[in-house]
Order: sequence, then structure tokens, then C-alpha cells
Amino acid sequence: MGKFDKAYEEYRERRKKILVMGGPEEVEKQRKRGKLTARERINLLFDPGTFVEIGPFVRHRTTQFGMDKRFVPAEGVVTGYGKVNGRYVVVASEDYTAMAGTFGEYHGKKFVWALDFAKEKGWPFVGINDSGGARLQEGMDTLEAYGWCFRAQILASGIVPQIALLLGPCLGGQAYHPIMNDFLIQSKTTGFMGIAGPAFVKTQTGEEITLEKLAGWEAHAVKAGQTHIVGEDDKECIELCRNLLSYLPSNNREKPPRIETDDDPNREIPELDDILPDPMLRVPYDMHTIIEKVVDKGSFFEIHKYFARNLIVGFARFNGYVVGIVANNPMWKAGGLDVDASDKLARFVRFCDLFNIPLVTFQDCPGFWIGSEQEWKGILRHGAKTLFAWADATVPLISIIIGKSYAGAHYAMLDKSIGADLVFAWPTAKINIVGAETAASVIFAKEIKASEDPKETARKRIEEYRVKFEHPYQAAERGYVDDVIMPHDTRKYICQSLEVLKNKQVARPWRKYSNITL
Repeated sequence: MGKFDKAYEEYRERRKKILVMGGPEEVEKQRKRGKLTARERINLLFDPGTFVEIGPFVRHRTTQFGMDKRFVPAEGVVTGYGKVNGRYVVVASEDYTAMAGTFGEYHGKKFVWALDFAKEKGWPFVGINDSGGARLQEGMDTLEAYGWCFRAQILASGIVPQIALLLGPCLGGQAYHPIMNDFLIQSKTTGFMGIAGPAFVKTQTGEEITLEKLAGWEAHAVKAGQTHIVGEDDKECIELCRNLLSYLPSNNREKPPRIETDDDPNREIPELDDILPDPMLRVPYDMHTIIEKVVDKGSFFEIHKYFARNLIVGFARFNGYVVGIVANNPMWKAGGLDVDASDKLARFVRFCDLFNIPLVTFQDCPGFWIGSEQEWKGILRHGAKTLFAWADATVPLISIIIGKSYAGAHYAMLDKSIGADLVFAWPTAKINIVGAETAASVIFAKEIKASEDPKETARKRIEEYRVKFEHPYQAAERGYVDDVIMPHDTRKYICQSLEVLKNKQVARPWRKYSNITL
């Protein structure tokens, strides 16, 4: 018998007690709910054999309400680091089998450690949410721990990418944690998030509503726009997270990783020359088709797919370089910008700018949506966010004007005046302060009203205005468009532009930040 056998046996017993989490019965319940355990999720997230756990022996210090006799393995959250696609990432994975993954003082301290460590090392942070909420037995200590966690998140924001995986319930104040991440990936089947659950809502307001309708994926990915990416289950959500990380730099001092590609940067795309269904741009079409044709094959990764569908945002690659894509989608609301689309655009552009990701826009936008509904929702304030986002951005900015580019949307979708480095237009582009119909109805109002045939006079004046101004050439004459290009050359021009702009540097007077119209 060795002199340390007793100590080693105690160590093995203690570690075993931690690794079994809440025990076989609780693990089985977790599986019946359609969920993996906290440790199984970590194994799927990280490259095999790379995960290093930190803080498995951390334990709460509460003695009230029988907590002095309550053992909570790893304090209900597994923390550590490992490699995803060969690069380091920090994780905090909540364990619902251990006292329902409730958030107490030392649960919170482990989250704070993970966030601070990620920030200090310059590694992305992934939080996996699956918790019954606040550990009420700890009272004030739980309340304070939430604040520590939120502050740590905010101080790491813009330094390292933060991704939340919503794979279980996350209700109450704890729901601010996933919301404050850069990206939120939600499971369709098991992810639920809300400031309050159905029972509390009924007690306080009298409203009866199911958990799925109040806090499920449609509530957040479609209606509220708080969920960026949706997966069917734990496995798909984790795979989506790994894929998303492949587009992002580890921190704000690095550029996103470039990969090798066999897709020719000078590849011509003849079908683009005839892809628009109508020369007058009155027939809707899906901008996804154009995006998929010009980016490196199969590289487009959409963000906010189900929210504000009149605008498309996401990541893609050109010649192996990562870019952020911002595009109007005429299939929805004619591609016009409303309150939700404006928020979607501004948030995405600001993220890309924080993490050195160039931006490419594809424009076909008739303007901002008008009328009482949008006016009362604050379309001016929300629309202004797009202008702040573009003017503040210092990354390479490239704009492709495909169709309409009118009024405030001309700036909101990126033009020279708001900060674009290079602007290219298709011959089909219509660039002007307003469309011909609107302009003619104002300029020639008296003449049209006084004429013998107002309809015919209006038609002639509209056509006259259209011929003179509704095209890309006046903008090109003034230097506001750098060149008018054939659609089939679009990929070549974007790839060349990214190469030219890859070392772009911007110097500006010191300030903390612009006072964006939040």
C-alpha cells in the first residue's frame, strides 16, 4: 500500500462524484427531454481531446434552507477551454441535472472567470444556457452574482466574440446573459427564453400563454429578432456554432481566418446578366440567388434568417477572405427598410467593424417605409442607426448597386457619401433622390393638373425624368459611383477590391464613441 493511496482514493471519489453530474436518474430525465448533458455538449463543441476543465471542485457556501447538506456538482456549470477547428475557445456550459443548473453566487463566479479569461487570452467565449433560473436559496448573493456576470460580459464585448447556445430554459433576469452575446443560437425543440415564464405572466398580468408561444424560437427568431440562428436540436446548434466560429477572428486585434479555395476570384457569372426579372424593377426576386452565385461556392452563412426578411445579413467568403454581407431582398416588402430591418443592419455592421470583417452590400432598395405605423415606431431614430453604423465603420466597405437606390436608403445601404471605399453599379441601377413617378408628380404638378389629358402628361413627364436621371450614369459622372460594371463581372470586382483594401487604415480624432440613436 502506497503512502498516498488514501489521498488519491479520496481524490478519485471526489472527482467521480463531480463527473456523474446530478446522477443517473437526473441524466436520464435530461435525455427524455431531448437534451444532451453539459459535458456531452462540450465534447461535441471542442476538437477531440482538447478540452481542459477549470473549477470542477468549486462549491457554494450557503447554509440556509438545507443547502449546507446539498452538493451541487461543479456548481451546476462546467467551465474551461479547448480548441474549435484548431483555435482556442472558452466555454461555460450549464448543467440542468445539477440542481436544475440554477444560478447562484459561485455558479456566477465561474461564469465571470470564463468571461474574464476569454477576454485576457483573446479567445472567443461560448455560453451554453440550460438553467432553472436564479438559486433563490442564496438570496442576495445570487442577485449580486448576476451583476458580476453582466458586467464581465459587457467589458469583454467588442474584445472577443461571444456566442450563446440556448439549449434549455433561460427565464427571468438570467435571460439577459444570452441576449447580451454577439450571437444567440436557439434550439427549436428545447430552447426557451423570456423575462418571465407563463406562470409568472399569468399571476402578474392575467395573460394565459404557453411556454412555446411566449418564449420559443418563433417568439425570438421571427417576431422579436433576439435569436440570430436556429437549430433543430442540441447537435445541430453546436455544429452551427462551430461553423459560425470559423468566420470570426479570435479577438478584435486579429483578422478573420482566410482559407484556401479553388473558386476562381475572376470567375465570370454569365447568368447574372439576365437574372433580374423586370427592367423596371417592379417584379420581386430573391436576392439570395445573386449572393450565392457571387460568393465562394457554398460559403454564405446567414444571420437573422427569419427576422426582418426584407434585409439579408450574413457571412461569406470571397477568394477565401471573410466578409459581412448586407443586402436588400425585394421578395419581402420590396426590399424597403423598416424599423426592424434598420436595427438588424446596424447591429450586424457594428459587429463586423468591431472584429475587422470587411462589408459588402447589394442594393435594390426603394427607400425607408413610411406611414403612421413606422413613424410611431420611430423609423427616423431606427433608420439613423444605419447611418451611424456605416459612418463609424473603419473596415473595408464595398457597395454593389443592382437596382433601386433612392433617398435615405441610398446612404443606409452604403454609398460614397456615408463612407464606402468603392461603389460599383450594374447598368440596371436606378440611383436618384426619389423615383421618377414621385419626382415628376412634384416637379410637374401644376402642368399635369392644368393639362387636357393629365394621365398622358404625367406619363410623358415621368418618362422624361426617368430617361434623364433614373440610371447609374449621373452618379458615375460625379464620381459617386466608381464604375458601372456588367453583372457577370461582379465577383471579380469584389475580389479585387478586397485585395486592394485589405490593409486599410483610418485615423480619426479621439472620442469614446458616437452617441448612436439607441
